[in-house]
Amino acid sequence: MAVSSEVRGRIHSWDLSTGVDGPGTRFVLFVSGCPLRCLYCANPDTWHMRDGRSTTVDEVMAEIEKYRAFITTAGGGVTVTGGEPLLQPAFTGEILRRCKEAGLHTALDTSGFLGVRATDELLSHTDLVLLDIKSFDVRTYRTLTGGELSPTLNFATRLDHLGVPMWIRYVLVPGWTDAPEPIDGLARFVSELPAVQRVDVLPFHKLGASKYTALGIPFALQDAPGPSPELVERVRGQFRGQGVEAY
Repeated sequence: MAVSSEVRGRIHSWDLSTGVDGPGTRFVLFVSGCPLRCLYCANPDTWHMRDGRSTTVDEVMAEIEKYRAFITTAGGGVTVTGGEPLLQPAFTGEILRRCKEAGLHTALDTSGFLGVRATDELLSHTDLVLLDIKSFDVRTYRTLTGGELSPTLNFATRLDHLGVPMWIRYVLVPGWTDAPEPIDGLARFVSELPAVQRVDVLPFHKLGASKYTALGIPFALQDAPGPSPELVERVRGQFRGQGVEAY
């Protein structure tokens, strides 16, 4: 394996968060580049690797080290997100390995679309996968993301076989991902994967709309409403009805 200082990647930024990117307070690293173009994406500024900043794993670890005491005291760790972290598997894998060796809890936030790029070694250094399943309807998934659903489902099954814990993330967009039948299908699917610990139903929002304006990119869901509290609870109830913890 290459010396860590020689492993380079492109990142957009980093941030600290609590409760939304894994357990506890997290150091969240946003890597650049994504193969999907989700209509509700809140980070279109992470789509292209060329727009990211080139850095080394050592430089990233030095930044993480500054916050080690804070994140560990708060029961957190490090989450690698994006963009799509598996577009840069060597870089992502080395960060996860170094964090794991440093005694930090590790999480990988991914769409699973590039799950085949995640080696068993990379996953052995991953304590938790935040798996975004955009829709359980094949046609809706393709229209919503520009990609195919099957790689994500295959990845979820593989993670389960490997015993890698998963939190499923499901963005609820009225008129797009609120149809009861596909949600029931997804609930049944994840209920059969013991490695799935919970499902987070995430209400659609437009917090990234200003980024589209700044980039001169049309925001396809500009006029789409957010879900009502009643709709969110209905969808959570569909997962709970299959014995899955949902929040």
